[in-house]
Amino acid sequence: MAYKSKHHLTISIFLFLVILSGPTYARFIALRSSPDLLSDGVHLTLNRFAAETSTCDETYGFLPCTTSVLGNIFLIAVYGVLMFISAKLLSNGSELLLEILGPGIIGGLFLPILGALPDAMLILVSGLSGSTETAQSQVSVGMGLLAGSTVMLLTIIWGSCVIVGKCDLVDSVAQDAEDTKGFNLTESGVSTDIWTSYSARMMVISVIPFLVVQIPQLLNSTSGRHLAVLIGLIVAFLLLIAYCLFQVLQPWIQRRKLAYVRHKHVILGLLRHLKQRALGRLLKEDGSPDTETIEKLFTATDTNNDKEISDIELRALIVGIHFEEIIDLDCDDAVNKIMKDFDTSHNNKIDKLEFVNGISKWLNKIKRGASRNAGRYSMTKFFNDFHKETKREGDLLDVGGQSDEVNEGGENSKRTTIKAVLLLLLGTIIAAAFADPLVDAVDNFSDATSIPAFFISFIALPLATNSSEAVSAIIFASRDKRKTASLTFSELYGAATMNNVLCLSVFLALVYIRGLTWEFSAEVLVILIVCLVMGLLGSFRTSYPLWTSILAILLYPFSLALIYVLDYVLGWS
Repeated sequence: MAYKSKHHLTISIFLFLVILSGPTYARFIALRSSPDLLSDGVHLTLNRFAAETSTCDETYGFLPCTTSVLGNIFLIAVYGVLMFISAKLLSNGSELLLEILGPGIIGGLFLPILGALPDAMLILVSGLSGSTETAQSQVSVGMGLLAGSTVMLLTIIWGSCVIVGKCDLVDSVAQDAEDTKGFNLTESGVSTDIWTSYSARMMVISVIPFLVVQIPQLLNSTSGRHLAVLIGLIVAFLLLIAYCLFQVLQPWIQRRKLAYVRHKHVILGLLRHLKQRALGRLLKEDGSPDTETIEKLFTATDTNNDKEISDIELRALIVGIHFEEIIDLDCDDAVNKIMKDFDTSHNNKIDKLEFVNGISKWLNKIKRGASRNAGRYSMTKFFNDFHKETKREGDLLDVGGQSDEVNEGGENSKRTTIKAVLLLLLGTIIAAAFADPLVDAVDNFSDATSIPAFFISFIALPLATNSSEAVSAIIFASRDKRKTASLTFSELYGAATMNNVLCLSVFLALVYIRGLTWEFSAEVLVILIVCLVMGLLGSFRTSYPLWTSILAILLYPFSLALIYVLDYVLGWS
């Protein structure tokens, strides 16, 4: 009901705006000086009160426009709300579609593109229409949105998510729903899984097209700028394909990695069990596997003395092992994992050589993976270190036991799918319809106030296109859990990546096709600084103490100040 009320209110405001801003006719008196007029000796300067002669063109021939400051503020607000509604509809439709069809193609390919659609639309229309001179003037709106959206995601929104989602940090791991440290800058914060670090690294890689486009400027060359834009466009498009492909394959990669970690838990449990049953040590004094002891263990396990261990005998061996770190793993699963790893002849039995080789291989792996800082060839130390490392690896890979289940609700699923498609269609139509008038309003406001259009779009437009994403990210992060924090920061890094590849591809295509001049060195520098600082911060750590939020938020005013100094004080281009 509240959702419908918002739509009725928006439509009412829009209709009122159309009526208010319709064609108005009036007479005006031109103030001219004439030698025939008498003067009373008092000279009045009335030029600054005279009516402006500038005009504006109605978008699509009927949407209102104005040259006044307040009128353009009103238009920017109304069109911004409509773009916010578009982003919200696209987000809701995407989530419904993901719920029905699961990750894979939908989650990896369509959802990231749909999330960046409002920004891409605004960038596209900023330089699509009008003469080359008009496009060159308005395209700064597109660059302002591109830079402002990326910077806002990685600074204000990123930092806010750390603040609202903070928990106590113990050994760089956030304790779910425990917040007793207050605003301690080092002992309070959030932590994520390893996939968030991968997302941050991909975002760092996604800035390569910006570097490519800037090469002619770095070399003070004017002849190669158009070619550099084309090369940058190709690189950005290839990175877009690579990123979407990774998103499609990520669930499969994650399952494979988790399966391998669980397999390591099984082998570790087996080796610990064998160590307890061993008549001697599993390792010799020189640290090599003790094959004699391992052969004795084989003989003890081969209860029917047929020189082979069957799956029944293997089950009898491990029936007493408690694999506490492995979720939903029964004895049959453990037997299958061990048999698959040891049975190199694929006859579903393990002979003595296969048993010795299998145990020796895993003993050597434990030695290589364990820390060597305490005691030479300490078997207990090796096992404990390997156990801690494997447990940490599994924890980073799967913070909250994320599920890839797909909803199969029959008739209800069909209705949900239809609803999702309608929401996506409506959101796309709104974004396509009102992107152009919003850009025009920003450009007119810039003319009326003499404020560069870049700064208006840098600050104002991301509030419209990113507000839905920002609110949902902050609310999601406030649940004080590692799983929600991982999802939140992965989405923020993913959104910035899509800006750097999809939105930049649209922008570069616009510049290349229209033959526009690339004069955005200061803006590119700011994007590079913010992406590299926040990307490298997330690439090499999985915990974000509270001090990282201060760093992130301060980068926003720093970015504005840097662009102003470089563009309008030093005159960079």
